[in-house]
Amino acid sequence: MDIQELVQAIQTLNAEDALHARLNLEQWRALSTYLTQHEIRAGDLLIKQGDSDRSMYFLAQGTLQVFVSGGPPGSRRIAILRSGSVVGEPGLFSDGPRMANVEAMTPCIVMALRGPRLEEMAQRLPAVALELLRAAGGVMAVRMRATLSKQVPFT
Repeated sequence: MDIQELVQAIQTLNAEDALHARLNLEQWRALSTYLTQHEIRAGDLLIKQGDSDRSMYFLAQGTLQVFVSGGPPGSRRIAILRSGSVVGEPGLFSDGPRMANVEAMTPCIVMALRGPRLEEMAQRLPAVALELLRAAGGVMAVRMRATLSKQVPFT
């Protein structure tokens, strides 16, 4: 998948929790060298609740659902994510366990940014890494506010 397609999906996503990275196309191209592409089949888990993983994923194509195992009725599905969304962003900030499951609802293409690759990028492209972390933190803040407004406990 061409990085321009991913950037187009990110920039046109009309969602409150969209990633607002202030990067130009040259910076996105440089960032893309730190990403790995993965194809996910419908029904496969991308992220498993409780696992530890220092990765963030850019959803290039497809639809993902975010849900928690257990919990009170009606609180299990948290979100449905469309192309251009990011998921797993807390993994860039913490070594803690994943708070939810993420499952492909349709065949998906995701681009993964692993923690060690982010650290390498921070050494070589500090401005790009800083902007990406700022934008990922913004996504995380919007999602946390939404979770708190629903009074869904996070454990």
